[in-house]
Amino acid sequence: MTHKILCIVGARPNFMKIAPLMAAMEGNGHLVARLVHTGQHYDAAMNDQFFSDLGIPAPHINLEVGSGSHAVQTAEIMRRFEPVLDEEQPAAVLVVGDVNSTIACALVAAKKGVPVVHVEAGLRSFDRTMPEEINRVLTDQISHLLFTTERLARNNLLREGIADEAIHFAGNVMIDTLHHHLPRAVPASELFSRVGAPADLTGQPGSYAGLTLHRPSNVDSESTLRPLLEALRDISRDIPLVFPLHPRTRGRIEQFGLMPLLESTRILILPPLGYLEMLGLTRNARFFMTDSGGLQEETTALGVPCLTLRDNTEREITIDEGTNTLVGTDAHRLRSEVQLILSSGGKAGRIPEYWDGHAAKRIVQSLGDWLDRRAFH
Repeated sequence: MTHKILCIVGARPNFMKIAPLMAAMEGNGHLVARLVHTGQHYDAAMNDQFFSDLGIPAPHINLEVGSGSHAVQTAEIMRRFEPVLDEEQPAAVLVVGDVNSTIACALVAAKKGVPVVHVEAGLRSFDRTMPEEINRVLTDQISHLLFTTERLARNNLLREGIADEAIHFAGNVMIDTLHHHLPRAVPASELFSRVGAPADLTGQPGSYAGLTLHRPSNVDSESTLRPLLEALRDISRDIPLVFPLHPRTRGRIEQFGLMPLLESTRILILPPLGYLEMLGLTRNARFFMTDSGGLQEETTALGVPCLTLRDNTEREITIDEGTNTLVGTDAHRLRSEVQLILSSGGKAGRIPEYWDGHAAKRIVQSLGDWLDRRAFH
């Protein structure tokens, strides 16, 4: 018996999670995957590069939603997804992560009586001011089958009233993608050569630190952003920094007149990078500073110390077991943690359970078995 699964992507963090699931379904005899791209992130060049890098087939359906406020974007995805669901009549809708596309498509499916499968369930920052936290909590509440990346996520879900039998610990699909593509990662030395980096940026392992910054809580307020950039300017005197600059962040830096803080320093500003370029940059970094959830996981998988520029994280396992340290936006704390890494090497950590490159296979096997049982009842 074959079962049609609508797999939802909408934003770049989703792409790394859906790629191994699509591949695993392709190799499974009785699951047929149909890829729906909501168009939440709509930069065509970046989308094409990520799909090409990750070997994801072109979407079967593109809703082409584009940008908007959280409410407008979520509503528009729901409006455009409903007729697709009616036409496709899938056995289940599979959503990943915590972006607006995740909750929007899950809501439509749940209200239509179509089972919702949530991959990366149960992660909690316990910060309801984060839109992603709202998306995570609500998606889990209406999901029929929930796959977790770490064992502690089960406790969060049970506390929220999710039935134990609906929860399955499968591991981290984003680490599947990392394992699969690591041999193809673009060496940092090649990237630096291509962009004409200064001579002291050779790309040799450990010779630079990486940086990403994009969360509204960090970049939308000058009173938060300025001291962070001042600290980064100071840190760059001790080690060169490589900074792929998010368009939102660039806009705020220019709006607040802060670009001079990044000039005449050893900070290499780059445009947003493709997955294979970013993977090579991360792998060879001495350490990484970020407010990205995905990079907290990738640095742990690669054994690279990570300093997270947030007051909380939904990925506690990267702190408890991995290479991650939560530093918030305290510029003094950031400087001192960097000095600790430069003098002692930073956290070594260990690879969490089931971050082994086989999470997607476990998920697809479990999903197929679950749908077979439903079909015979």
